Amino acid sequence: MGLAGLENQVGILCVICMVLLLPAICATQDVFSYTSRATYYGSDHSHGTPSGTCGFGEFGRTVNDGSVAGVSKLYKNATGCGACYQVRCTSSQYCSKDGVNVVVTDFSKGDNIDFILSSRAYERLARPGTKGDKELFDRGVIDVEYQRVSCRFPGHNLMFKVHEQSKYPNYLALVVIYAAGKNDITAVELCQEDCKHWRGMHKAFGAVWELSNQVPSGPIKVRFQVGGSGWVESKNDLPALWKSGVAYDSNIQL
Repeated sequence: MGLAGLENQVGILCVICMVLLLPAICATQDVFSYTSRATYYGSDHSHGTPSGTCGFGEFGRTVNDGSVAGVSKLYKNATGCGACYQVRCTSSQYCSKDGVNVVVTDFSKGDNIDFILSSRAYERLARPGTKGDKELFDRGVIDVEYQRVSCRFPGHNLMFKVHEQSKYPNYLALVVIYAAGKNDITAVELCQEDCKHWRGMHKAFGAVWELSNQVPSGPIKVRFQVGGSGWVESKNDLPALWKSGVAYDSNIQL
């Protein structure tokens, strides 16, 4: 074999080795690219609060088994409501390497603190089977690193709940729940059954969208603007006789 042929074979082997090693190299890289601080609210093991500024109500208290959080800069004028983050504290002595996944349900502000976790989420930062959770609670405020992750709600489609403040038939407010993936709901529109013209809802507060005049009658079509990726229409209509406090299944997954 000539020198040129040998060099070609060596080159091919090097490429193969790099392809095989790349996943292992990537796996060792730290994907937590943001740092901040976190604290907690509530008593030990408590869920979230139904009075969060996102307007989720009971969903905001119990979603994700109560592992929820109030955020400051990540609130993003309520666009951040419903977003999911993986948060972990930075002390390997008593912190789990995986940390905890939380759902944003509230706006909270502290001294250079981006996350105020429910106590249930806060204790899950600790290494299992250790007294790390006691150390965390004793400290009160800890250094963390975080990344945004896809929300996962097994067994749930995206749903739109008629907010309790709605008054049939003249005032309708909706809040979107179980929005899976890394999806920010940036607009909501309604249309009567014949759908000649979509009507935009206005942001009332948090994740609550409202329409206070000329609410469509009959079955109402609903669609959602998902970040910058366009519109997604519910496969199920809001029924003509919608009721306050009731959540309706869109029969779609984001």
